[in-house]
Amino acid sequence: MKEYIIYLLKGMAVGIANIIPGVSGGTIALITGIFERLINSIKSFGITSLTLLFKGKLKEFAKITDLYFLISLFAGVIIAIVTVASIFGHLFEEYPVFIWSFFFGLILGSVYFVGKTIEKLNISVVVSLIMGTIVAIMFAFFSPASQNDSFFYLVLCGVVAVCSMILPGLSGSFVLILMGNYQLVAIDAINNRDISILLPVLIGAIFGLIAFSHIISWVFSKFKDQTIAALTGFILGSLAIIWPWKTSIEHAFGDKTKPVGYDYFLPELNMEFLIAIIIMIIGIISIWIMEHSAQKTEKIED
Repeated sequence: MKEYIIYLLKGMAVGIANIIPGVSGGTIALITGIFERLINSIKSFGITSLTLLFKGKLKEFAKITDLYFLISLFAGVIIAIVTVASIFGHLFEEYPVFIWSFFFGLILGSVYFVGKTIEKLNISVVVSLIMGTIVAIMFAFFSPASQNDSFFYLVLCGVVAVCSMILPGLSGSFVLILMGNYQLVAIDAINNRDISILLPVLIGAIFGLIAFSHIISWVFSKFKDQTIAALTGFILGSLAIIWPWKTSIEHAFGDKTKPVGYDYFLPELNMEFLIAIIIMIIGIISIWIMEHSAQKTEKIED
């Protein structure tokens, strides 16, 4: 029971991350040690598992899909989005520098703790780290594309958005903005229940999630060090988006506004800066506590 309470709390952390613009739930999944298990669990949903479900073999279905892990994790995500979103929304409006500082420290500390799991350092690992970093930084400075409602582009939006939601370092909503379809999909289509828009996005999301989970699982098994290095690079590069001292470039999407980019600047040496540094350190300490707790849990299970 204690194990699933921990997964619930980790799910809440993932949910909170998805609320913050530019922060990826996949990053939190990776630094809390559940990323690979989540990918493998999603990958297990296929012909074999569905056959067990239709035959009423619920125990076998739950075992092969790691169902209780998924339930506890996504319950935490939902709880966080429903209950914590408003609190974080208020804090984000009133104290943006401090919230960004906490996540900056959290992500900065995770670069070390994720990167240290690389077992063998070689040229391919270093190249993977550099490429992952460059790709993530590029996302911070892309300009949004024009809106496109063609069927195949909407399918592509579904694929890319769902993959970026679970890929460390990339925010799903931010990627939709860059692809030019955030308002069309997340605002207009949902509010108007426009099936002609939502259906191709859903098809892309389902296909993308299943296909991506198989691909990333295969890559993990064949090129684990290179994969971890690339993911570490994604996390490192995402610090460009999470930098606390910036002015958001807002764009209106219906009655909502979302950041489509940022103007970055260096902080002034004042009390706010000092508090922000302290909060960053708290973020780094938080990831150390998470890592220490995870190691302790693994030893108990062994």
